[in-house]
Amino acid sequence: MAKKGYRIAKEIKGEILAKIKNEGLSVADAATNYGIHTGTIYNWLGAKASGTVSVLEHNKLKKENEQLKQIIGDLTIKMSVEAKKGLSKGW
Repeated sequence: MAKKGYRIAKEIKGEILAKIKNEGLSVADAATNYGIHTGTIYNWLGAKASGTVSVLEHNKLKKENEQLKQIIGDLTIKMSVEAKKGLSKGW
């Protein structure tokens, strides 16, 4: 016999999704905090993202973008220092 689930109030569902999207709460932490299976939350995230980038993909890309900006900044500083060294040698 199939296990009957229970409904999560729209307000709670919205709160969970907002915390994941806006505050960076992990799905695992949200599931633990609210007593909901992670699969349920992933289903919500997938349904919410129809036709758009999912919240998870958005957060992943946002993190990757920050890492790339850091790398570019480090390389820019390194190139600037190297250029100054070259100028001081009379090149």
